[in-house]
Amino acid sequence: MTTGLRFAEQAVAASVADAPGSLKGLRAAGAEAFKTLGFPTTRNEDWHYTNVSAIATAQYTPAADVAPVSLDAAALEPYTFGGTWPLVVFVNGRFNAELSRLDALPAGISVRSLADASVDDAEALGAVLGTGATADRDGFTALNAAFAGEGTYIRVAKEMVIDTPIHLLHVTDARGEGLMSHPRHVLVAERHAKAMVVESHIGLANVPYFTNAVVEAFVEDGATLQLIRVQREARTAHHVGTVEARQGRDSHFVTFTFQTGAALSRSNVYTVLDGEGCGCTINGLYMLDGEQHGDHQTRVEHVKENCFSREAYKGLIDDSAHGVFNGKVYVHPEAQKTDGKQTNHTLLLSEKAQIDTKPQLEIFADDVKCTHGATVGRIDETALFYLKSRGVGKVLARQLLMYAFAADVLETIEHPVLVDALEKLTVERFTGSANH
Repeated sequence: MTTGLRFAEQAVAASVADAPGSLKGLRAAGAEAFKTLGFPTTRNEDWHYTNVSAIATAQYTPAADVAPVSLDAAALEPYTFGGTWPLVVFVNGRFNAELSRLDALPAGISVRSLADASVDDAEALGAVLGTGATADRDGFTALNAAFAGEGTYIRVAKEMVIDTPIHLLHVTDARGEGLMSHPRHVLVAERHAKAMVVESHIGLANVPYFTNAVVEAFVEDGATLQLIRVQREARTAHHVGTVEARQGRDSHFVTFTFQTGAALSRSNVYTVLDGEGCGCTINGLYMLDGEQHGDHQTRVEHVKENCFSREAYKGLIDDSAHGVFNGKVYVHPEAQKTDGKQTNHTLLLSEKAQIDTKPQLEIFADDVKCTHGATVGRIDETALFYLKSRGVGKVLARQLLMYAFAADVLETIEHPVLVDALEKLTVERFTGSANH
């Protein structure tokens, strides 16, 4: 691990010197934090089941050190959900203005590259940048802070409602071999605003690379922000994604994580319910096979009273894949009348498939209604027998039962186009017609 760590520290030091605008302070804080934290190990309770030595020992080249490249726009069509939504494209870790579509944004919606905003809107961006996902959260967040530059700054003005999603599309092709990218997206939904953001990570070639993404979301009083994360990296890639949300009074933060790609992946979703009457909905679906390792970590922190949280993750694990779910609901003493529910359900589809699941409650208030639970099982043999007895073949019967298991959580997504697209990907996964 030492070689990779030293290499990372050298790259971090080099990144700070040329930081533009309000990114300079974040990069400096990230560099300092990474010196102390380094990469997490399995001795850390939150990383007990996920060994990141494959990332820590590698010597990736920062994407910012490589000249930007482009793609044929047609190559992106299978990954845009068929929509004409506002689109922000990153190719091999670098923003691509040519492929992006930002010319039809309604008034009151600002979508800008993080680098441009750090200079042109330094005061507004600087007021929030790094305050949600602080540089000292863990080694990966520190590393992202140290290389911050690529990403977006999205601001939805108060009372503004946008009906179409804003799509942040990250694509890596064969030219991205050996690169590491650290995108950071800052999302601000002002008072009573409503918006949806889709963040996709797509691998077009089976080459090794590393994505370390961070989203900072600020949901102000009465606002609603939905974030849909689709992780379909190449099977040879490594992916760490972190979402940090801060919520105001009567706000609602909704996030869904769809995870099927990468050899090793980690998804962190953290939110702080810091306004009375607010709530969050955190759902996810992970499908793993082969030798894949997929880890999901969530933390919902109830700070104020009369808040709610709903959390449901489902997983399908086949072959020798390994899944991890570690969710925590933390209720402060002042957070009376908290209503929290957390569940994790996983189907193991082979004898060698593994899941480590640990839903947790830490409650320091006495007037609450909180539940949590997890189930791990195999396909219902009775249901399988019933389908076979009605003339459905064994393979198709298994596929139908797996799809029914997954579709339940997919239907919690409120946008029908996204539901249809992710249901199609789910079916393809079960029938073996999708690579990732």
